[in-house]
Amino acid sequence: MNTEYGVIDTALPSLTKLLGERLSTATAVREHHGHDESGFKTEPPDAVAFAHTTEEVSEIVKICAQYRIPVIAYGTGTAIEGHVQARRGGVCIDLSQMDRILEVNQEDMDCTVQAGVTRLQLESHLRDTGLFFPVDPGADASLGGMAATSASGTNAVRYGTMKENVLSLKVVLADGRIIKTGTRAKKSSAGYDLTHLFIGSEGTLGIITEVTLRLHGLQEAISSAVCSFPNVDDAINMVILTIQSGIPIARIELLDGLMMRAINLYSKTEYPEQPHLFLEFHGSDTGVKEQAEAVQGIASEFNGSDFTWATRSEDRSRLWKARHDAYPSALQLQPGTRAITTDVCVPISRLAECIRETRIDIDQASMPIVMLGHVGDGNFHLAILPHPDRPEDIEEAEALNHRLVRRALAMEGTCTGEHGIGQGKISFLEEQNPAGVMLMRQIKQTLDPDNLLNPGKVLNMD
Repeated sequence: MNTEYGVIDTALPSLTKLLGERLSTATAVREHHGHDESGFKTEPPDAVAFAHTTEEVSEIVKICAQYRIPVIAYGTGTAIEGHVQARRGGVCIDLSQMDRILEVNQEDMDCTVQAGVTRLQLESHLRDTGLFFPVDPGADASLGGMAATSASGTNAVRYGTMKENVLSLKVVLADGRIIKTGTRAKKSSAGYDLTHLFIGSEGTLGIITEVTLRLHGLQEAISSAVCSFPNVDDAINMVILTIQSGIPIARIELLDGLMMRAINLYSKTEYPEQPHLFLEFHGSDTGVKEQAEAVQGIASEFNGSDFTWATRSEDRSRLWKARHDAYPSALQLQPGTRAITTDVCVPISRLAECIRETRIDIDQASMPIVMLGHVGDGNFHLAILPHPDRPEDIEEAEALNHRLVRRALAMEGTCTGEHGIGQGKISFLEEQNPAGVMLMRQIKQTLDPDNLLNPGKVLNMD
């Protein structure tokens, strides 16, 4: 693969003619687009292009292809594995102004949006339709970015991830061609599954500009709860029995004791500073009541206590806001740091073992580490908080991350359940599936022979 890149000055006249003032080379704009929420260093692009339409994205990509300039797609910058840094320079295409909701089909329970539409923007638009979109990664991410990173979140245990909730994509390829990957039909056996090829490709195979999403009907009743446990083992064993019992719980989130301490400090709450589960039940009034009673009974078998229930919308929002604020809450435990975040996912039967062994690492660490996760589907996260001025802290944090990933792989799990590969887990992907990575490289070389799309992410192509 030829990885010799052109000089941005050769492409600037054509890009300026196309975009005018919507092309920026200002230092502040470039710096802003050179990092995400991860701890990876800022690597700014050479220029930032603010696109309005799929056709504009196509023209930008064609110009960049002509002059061999790398292209990085940018939504809201909320990724946490170094997805948007311009590792080889180039042009960042900011899709945030592509924020139109193109159609909502209430009878078919689907919608089509431009890639820059955010999760909360769609939620607000759907408010009076009786429908909702369930994938909730916490951050108000763009839906194009959520598709590109195969986002998941708190509702995945019942409603699935982006993979289960995207029907079709509009994608700009490395040579500027525009393709549509599917239809609005709920199923298809027509050829290769191109939609799922691009979901999770992190902008390395094509730039997603439109997304057609599966919507779900709002439930008659919703009830949320918080429950504390004396230790993480009890909480996880309660989760496993709940899932194995077939109770259709909508959300079940773990937060360890240190995480709860951080939330209390940040959100001015007064939860006991011990492991908690945040839960939510969806269905009919009768069904929700039965689910809640069954889960409370299981929790009591594992020493669960301090149940707090919320059925009113504003109370539920306040409860889940504490969970969604976990990341900024954790950062205050070590002021001035940028957290090293990581996640793994294992079969539910191995979850307790994986977490138990990981707790030993956490207890022996010299820095604060919080644990939280979507444990209903075997996925959990660590936010490691090294002191920013201590290289030995960074080294210790990276070693802990390596042990965690290899532990998950040994349990037939994956190196990432939802954060994605970015630049941070390229080597882990190679460990997880070396033969698969060889095939991925062949696909990348076919679709992007000059390695112009988000180079330095997902796969090592140099």
